[in-house]
Amino acid sequence: MPGSSFPGKQCYPAVESRDKIADPRKERPERANGQPRGVGRTPITEQSNNTSADDNGQANSTRQFLDISSLSPSTQAIHADDPLNVVDDVAPPIHVTTTFRYPREPERLRLYHERSYPIFEPTEHCYSRQSTHGTSRLEAVLSTLLKNPCVTYTSGLAAFHALVTLLNPKKVSIGAGYHGIHGTLKLHQRPTDCKILPLNCDLNELCEGDLIHLETPVNPTGRALNIQYYADRAHSRGAYLSVDSTFAPPPLQDPFQHGADFVLHSGTKYIGGHSDLLCGVLAVKQTEWLQKLLDDRLFWVQSWVSESAQRIVTALNDAVTGKQNSSLSSADAEIVRTVVKEVHHASLQTEDSQTWLKKQMPNGYGPVFSIVLRTPALAKQLPSKLHLFHHATSLGGVESLIEWRTMTDATVDKDLLRISVGVEDPKDLLGDLVQGFRAVNNRLVFFEGMRVSSVAKAFYLPNSSKYSEEHIDNDYLDI
Repeated sequence: MPGSSFPGKQCYPAVESRDKIADPRKERPERANGQPRGVGRTPITEQSNNTSADDNGQANSTRQFLDISSLSPSTQAIHADDPLNVVDDVAPPIHVTTTFRYPREPERLRLYHERSYPIFEPTEHCYSRQSTHGTSRLEAVLSTLLKNPCVTYTSGLAAFHALVTLLNPKKVSIGAGYHGIHGTLKLHQRPTDCKILPLNCDLNELCEGDLIHLETPVNPTGRALNIQYYADRAHSRGAYLSVDSTFAPPPLQDPFQHGADFVLHSGTKYIGGHSDLLCGVLAVKQTEWLQKLLDDRLFWVQSWVSESAQRIVTALNDAVTGKQNSSLSSADAEIVRTVVKEVHHASLQTEDSQTWLKKQMPNGYGPVFSIVLRTPALAKQLPSKLHLFHHATSLGGVESLIEWRTMTDATVDKDLLRISVGVEDPKDLLGDLVQGFRAVNNRLVFFEGMRVSSVAKAFYLPNSSKYSEEHIDNDYLDI
């Protein structure tokens, strides 16, 4: 698309020459065609033969460039936004302003509606609902890591709402996953009459312009689905595929490599990483979608731990299935077997791993998994017995979380717990889970004893010759 800066090599000035870079606040050169330079809200791409001005206003051409695409993701995450850093702060500053001044010189005033895309220069901003220094730098980093241009929003749900507003599909095929996405779809249905179909609906029901929305790994179980399979289904009917990859951030999974048209992330989770950020990310395969999303955003209301998780999952699953595992003693394994009924995680999909899954997630299967306990009562009790897991919703922080998932998701069975593994030592986390299982099992044994105790009968139902198990069950749930 004319004026688009993506795709291409992304470069930034070498460190040793950064003191010679012209301050873009003082000098904003124009393109040869007279249009303003800039990349909208995508990263700066390869530039060459640029001259900058030193402190005396003399032009120089000592600016050096480094192709950032050749660097590792960890380095890209730190330096992809370097071209947009126009201040001396090492850490990106927080800008609280809602509006930004226009250039003081009248000759530099250019009407936005008369500009070609991209409208803004790299460090130019007008109104904070549209963009800020912080959002543009974040998008520069994420566009590099996701290998496609992206737009950020105030939440993952806002990003999904932007997607369905952009496409305005007549039908959306969707399966299990985050209940918030389903709630957003219901809101979208009100003014549009959009029809919601099952994920594995009859393919003939889908038409050109419709959407298949896939979440993988799936919330809350952590099971993985075949992206390429659903991409082929969508594209055979002229429909689009969007993938919510929140549970598998880069570099664990790149849905674009397997046919996705859009990739969604709740930046609140692993991209934020510290449980103190609310953010949504929508990456797009076609750059022409980007301009429309940026235009739309002006009117929106804005408001690797994978290996550790797999060790814990393997140990728990081996105990449940009766396999030997050096991480657990026989006594600990017996406790796990007594309390835990099922363990769900993409790493346990062994048949899929031999076909599509290992290709789709070559670097690990994600730090979120779920466990199903023998009863809802046990599931409700377990979080209170743990010391290293916070009982809270969300995921993706450095601290480990566990959630009795029915607290926030009415579609989930009451015996399921979702676990998000943080950066703690997996041995410590596994040990904490085992002692928690032992604690709730001891409670269970205590109440089982009360079932046959004449003292319990007299205490709970003194005027009845029949003992009510339901009564004790309810009391156990309330402890």
